Parts: sequence; C-alpha cells; structure tokens
Amino acid sequence: MYTSTKFPRTSALFISALLGGVIFTSCASSDRSTNKSAPQIATNGAVNQLSARENSISQNAEATPIARSRPQLIKKAAISLTVNSVDQTVDAVSQIINQQQGDLIGLKQQQPKKDNPRYTATIQLRIPENRLEPTLEQLAKLGTVESRNITAEDVGDRLVDFQARLTNLQKTEANLQKIMDRAGSVRDVLSVAQELSNVRQTIEQIDAQLKSLQNQVAYSTITLNLEAAVSSTSPQPALGLQVQETWNNSTHSLSAFSVGLLKLGIWLIVYSPYLLIFVALVYGFRRWRRTHSPRLTQTPESTISD
Repeated sequence: MYTSTKFPRTSALFISALLGGVIFTSCASSDRSTNKSAPQIATNGAVNQLSARENSISQNAEATPIARSRPQLIKKAAISLTVNSVDQTVDAVSQIINQQQGDLIGLKQQQPKKDNPRYTATIQLRIPENRLEPTLEQLAKLGTVESRNITAEDVGDRLVDFQARLTNLQKTEANLQKIMDRAGSVRDVLSVAQELSNVRQTIEQIDAQLKSLQNQVAYSTITLNLEAAVSSTSPQPALGLQVQETWNNSTHSLSAFSVGLLKLGIWLIVYSPYLLIFVALVYGFRRWRRTHSPRLTQTPESTISD
C-alpha cells in the first residue's frame, strides 16, 4: 500500500514542475518579446515627432515671406509758402532746422522790384531722411501752402554695384601688393607699382561716389520758397534827397550832351573833305540846271510866235 501511493505523488509533483517551467519560459519569452518591441515603438514615435517638427518648420518657412532689403531712396522736397513777413519766417525756419538736426545749404533773399513788388526768399536745407515728414509739417504751419512736391529716386542698384566693384578692386590691390613684394627686377616692380597706383585711384573714386550716394540717402533736401502776402513799397525819400537826385541827373545829362556834341564835331572834322566834295557836287548840279532850264522853256514859245 505504501509503495502504490508514493509513486503517484512523485509523478504528480514532476508533472507540475514541468508545467511550471514551461509556463515560466513562455512568460519570460513573452517578456523579452515585449521588451524588444518597446524600443522599436519608442524609436518610431521619436521619428514621427521629428518628421512632424520638420513638416511644421517647412510649413512655417513657406508661410513666412522672404524679407526684402529696404529701398535706398534719395528724397527731394519743394514747398512754396505765402507768409506775412519773410524776415520772421526765415528766423522761424532757422529754429526748425536746429530742432530737426539739419543744415542750411543756401539762402537767397530778393528785394521788391518793379516786375515783382513782393518780397521773396529761397531757402535750401538738408534734413535727416527720417525727419522729412515732420519738418514739412512744421514748415507748412508757417504760412499758406501754395505748392508741395516730393520726389524719390531708388539708388539701391547703384550702391550694390559700387560696393561690388570696390570689393573686387580691393582684392586686386591685395594681389598686386603680393606680386610687388615678390617681383625681382626693377622693371617688374615699376610696372606693378603703376598698375597698383591706377587701381588705388579707381578705388578712391568709387569710394567717394559710394559715400556721396549714402550721404544723399541719409539726408533729404528741401527747397523752401517764401513770398510776402502784401507787396512792400519803399518809403518816399525826403525833399532834399529828391532835389539832390534831380540836380545830379541834370548835370549828368548836360555833361553827356556836351560830350556828344564834341564827338560829333570830331566826326565832322574828320569827314569834312567828303562833305565839301558832296556840297560842291550839289552846288554844281543846281547851277547847271539853272543855266539850262531857260533854253528849254523858250524853245516852245519861239516856235509858236513864228
């Protein structure tokens, strides 16, 4: 009885152990498979995130417009004003120039004349480009605006061209300097030096033109024309001044007349021979006519009497 009951128990334990090992190995293999697949899933997610980011960046780049360079403009303005007092307006313009950090280029004042009895003035000023509009607004408040004009010229291409030429010439200058340092004979040195001098002269010319354009872009020019609203009349001079002016004019006229007569006498003296010949010819012709005219008139009468 003992033996018969012992073998079944050991067999049952052995079978259960085998089953447990199989289950453990299957669980372990399933865990390994899940551990291997997890990194692949994580890697795929990171790749998807990177691709999504690249797509968003590309979309943003396509949506964002390309920033263009600012146009390089040379601005010139002209404004004409009718003011009550030209002198006071000129002083006000000087104050505006100082406030806007500008420069006075030219000033021309013209006093009243017969053809234009009004007092006029022309002012040229240079203002920083960003202060052009405020300056024009301040100038317009000084009087009545008769005309206003603003012109602009884009010189961006010229600036780029000058800059490119200047860069190339500077490189050429550096290469010529290296060649000059390596040159051995005096003839080669003189030839390279002459070429280097020409290149430097061209560089200075282009650099001056470039700076001039940049200065014109940075500063705008305004031409201001002023005209008085009421014509100004000059005051009447005193009686003494009028008498003195009349005496001066009369004496001047008398002296001019006397000099004219003297000149005429000199001309007559010089041409007197020709005048005498002419007078003699006229006198001879008239005398000949008198002597021959009676014979011509008596001839018909004599024929009638006969």
